[in-house]
Amino acid sequence: MGAGGKKMKPLLRQKNYRNICAYKIESNMDYQDIVNDIYREVQAYFGQGKVASYIPALARVRPDQLGISVETINGRSALAGQADTRFSIQSISKAFTLAMAFALEGDNLWRRVGVEPSGNPFNSLVQLEFESGKPRNPFINAGALVVTDVLCSRYADPKGEILRFIRQLSGTDTIDFDEEVAQSEKEHGFRNQALAWFLKSCNNIHSDVDTVLDVYFHQCSIAMNCREMSRAFLFLANHGVLPATGEQLLTHSQAKRLNAILLTCGFYDQAGEFAFRVGMPGKSGVGGGVAAIIPGELAVAVWSPEVNEQGNSVVGIQALEWFTTRSGRSIF
Repeated sequence: MGAGGKKMKPLLRQKNYRNICAYKIESNMDYQDIVNDIYREVQAYFGQGKVASYIPALARVRPDQLGISVETINGRSALAGQADTRFSIQSISKAFTLAMAFALEGDNLWRRVGVEPSGNPFNSLVQLEFESGKPRNPFINAGALVVTDVLCSRYADPKGEILRFIRQLSGTDTIDFDEEVAQSEKEHGFRNQALAWFLKSCNNIHSDVDTVLDVYFHQCSIAMNCREMSRAFLFLANHGVLPATGEQLLTHSQAKRLNAILLTCGFYDQAGEFAFRVGMPGKSGVGGGVAAIIPGELAVAVWSPEVNEQGNSVVGIQALEWFTTRSGRSIF
């Protein structure tokens, strides 16, 4: 009863609630029309960002491109634009290397890297020093370097193992490093070098620093397209199980935790805005790629090279916002 004894109206009528639930669990939606509409309408957003220029090999990419790929766990797909054009995945690679390291180390991994959002630029030295060499999360550059160090400590050929894992996830054997991009990053990655040496001074890099940096620069240089990327993220939408083979790559609990970090930390100091606008766990890269998932349903990848000040694709994030709005799909 409300004030004065009046009966309060229900916030949501029961019959509407049932309709909403039925809509949300429907898994056979045809996404192609939605993707086609988004591809056409989002063209107006070109020119609002800039292609990343601090890595010279990325600065030469034509800015007015957009690819979209949706893959569902039950095998449905939708494509638009340059979905088969490969691009440098950059920091999206951190999701793959984190999955590898988490599978190897389990919860021991969190002794060396935290799980909190940073609220600072992805390459901040100040935050790392303030927190005595333990990176805030595994997706800022310092945290990703620690994760890469784990792989360098556990594998004789970490670069080969990273490629093998991503090829397995995507079902594509031709995915490879872009050596030009890797060399460009090596020649201009002074901030990452500084982060690595600071981590070493705090005893949070155990391998040879130059080796860790070489592996890190190569993992960021990997070239994939949206179709391959959406397939590669499906295991995170499927509770750690690769749908194509049924292989359990992460435990259900590990997949849950990794997805939580994707939601809270996958977009650096724009993570809150992405969760607010899009409502999906995901990961971005300064090459213009974004990959995101809805647990139990699908993975979606978009690519458009123009990025904002936080290093996230302007057109790509807008496309994903419209995707969750028009499809009615999100984690919320």
